[in-house]
Amino acid sequence: MNLSTPTDYAEEIISGNRAALSRAITFAESKKPEHQEFAQKLIHDLLPHTGKSKRIAITGVPGAGKSTFIEAFGLFLIHNSYKVAVLAVDPSSKISRGSILGDKTRMEELSKEELAFIRPSATGGSLGGITARTFEALLLCEAAGFDVILVETVGVGQSETLVKDITDFFLYLQVAGTGDDLQGIKRGIMEMADLIFLNKVDLFDAQMIQDSKMDLHRALQFLPKTDSGWKRKILKGSGYSNLGIDEVWQEITNYFELIENNGFLSELRQKQKLSRINDYLEEMLLQKIRTSISIQEERLKWEKQLHNNEITPYELAEKMLEKYFHST
Repeated sequence: MNLSTPTDYAEEIISGNRAALSRAITFAESKKPEHQEFAQKLIHDLLPHTGKSKRIAITGVPGAGKSTFIEAFGLFLIHNSYKVAVLAVDPSSKISRGSILGDKTRMEELSKEELAFIRPSATGGSLGGITARTFEALLLCEAAGFDVILVETVGVGQSETLVKDITDFFLYLQVAGTGDDLQGIKRGIMEMADLIFLNKVDLFDAQMIQDSKMDLHRALQFLPKTDSGWKRKILKGSGYSNLGIDEVWQEITNYFELIENNGFLSELRQKQKLSRINDYLEEMLLQKIRTSISIQEERLKWEKQLHNNEITPYELAEKMLEKYFHST
């Protein structure tokens, strides 16, 4: 494959070339300026081919069975003739910056399917359980013609809710007997959830499952209404045993029918794009500060003051910012 320009890549991605898609995502995730410039030009060319997929976030605490559920859900969709892309975001190794868990190896059956595309990516230290370029990867997958894009997030806590900014539907996996129902059920995530799936029901006592579901129902009564007009739902089942998977898809279908009819989907997609502006501004500004020779020269002096407890970390950061704007 001899591809050299964004136009070359755009044509191959639209035609369904998986190798071109993978390489384009690699460019988008790269921190090299030339790769970023290439990727953004490519995405610009592909914009007319984006926006037609269902963007679904799937999250839950570690051990909730996210990867197993996604494999079962993905296979269900494929057997119903949908093309499915999975953007599986793993924690990063502090040493190599690489992905630790390797979701592709944990979705072995799904990865064999012709209509599936699985892309594991490391967070690279980004907050929110998603990578800095998950949104770009999502757009590239849409241009490649995938009907459903599943974003599996790390599952690290309250900051996980940031994935809501780039997806349309938020699916939260819960497990009975974890005690979460007694601690506000992770309210920050619960407020974002459009559907809660009580997973692994085949591993627990029926009464425990029922009690957990009732606790979840009671908790939902205290949450604010969703902006979409959708009423949050709770389902139970098992990704491992393929229980309740069809019901999940039916509820997702009902949700998209609602937000397409009431105009919320169009409004949501605009918000998704707008939310990225501040992220890019912060990223660009930080990069310029880090690469400024004059700031880095001064920083050595300021870090010595920091070491001697003469200034605070906040004051050091403030000095760097002032130096940047005075020198531009």
